[in-house]
Amino acid sequence: MHIGLIGLGKMGGNMRSRLRKNGVEVTGYARSRDVSDVDTIADLVQALPTPRTVWVMVPHGQPTDDVINELVKHLEPGDLIIEGGNSRFSDDIRHAEELAPHGIGYLDCGVSGGVWGLENGYGLMVGGPAELVERAMPIFDALRPEGKREEGFVHVGDTGAGHYAKMVHNGIEYGMMQSFAEGYELLEKKSIIKDVHGTFAAWQRGTVVRSWLLDLLVRALEEDPNLDNIKGYVNDSGEGRWTIEEAIAEAVPMPAITASLFARFASRQDDSPAMKAVAALRNQFGGHAVVKSEK
Repeated sequence: MHIGLIGLGKMGGNMRSRLRKNGVEVTGYARSRDVSDVDTIADLVQALPTPRTVWVMVPHGQPTDDVINELVKHLEPGDLIIEGGNSRFSDDIRHAEELAPHGIGYLDCGVSGGVWGLENGYGLMVGGPAELVERAMPIFDALRPEGKREEGFVHVGDTGAGHYAKMVHNGIEYGMMQSFAEGYELLEKKSIIKDVHGTFAAWQRGTVVRSWLLDLLVRALEEDPNLDNIKGYVNDSGEGRWTIEEAIAEAVPMPAITASLFARFASRQDDSPAMKAVAALRNQFGGHAVVKSEK
């Protein structure tokens, strides 16, 4: 099988390598000529056998729209686009509708595995027509972890369902990371605790909280025991917000995931305006002392 892959960053580049290792021929395109196999998207399309399959692995939003709009100029009826970035599920529905008049198929694929996917394989969540999923199955089998297919791959449902499942996956990830982080801070704070790293390491076998995220936290503490080299400033890439927006739309209570997103917002404030207001109110109604600003 021979496919095109657009976007050769940390994820895309490793995916190209894993696909090739597992017998899938890949022609890759990126703006960086240092990693790209061809000079243009038109060249990539020209290099592929028909019917063509092109995997898009670029940032969600306008970059994805731009790539798909460029592909439409060169692809033909019967060709297939697989969108493997973190697009919002509603964008997938729009893309599929826009491609349909051109006879171009569309699948959305949520991809989890990060920089470790090259070695361990990627968890894949796919949305779209069953016949297109079956056609692309050799690609998914090459990317997913070894073992039973259902333990690393799922055809979730209709167009958009793959990225919807990945969105919820990332929301859950937010909550899990926040829980580990809060436990870490409490252990660090308590004077009777002498080995924080060892405590987390001992949870890796036999406990109900053992997980890959726990393993990664243990690794991080091995490299930087007090996390002195990291500032407590945390970005969010969008999926957590979308998860909460969907929870509101569907009237599903999500207090843990919501709190984890808001904690990230708080991490970006050097001096919280909201907490200033709370301090001012306590001073006004109860005469409680406030800590004066140094400015």
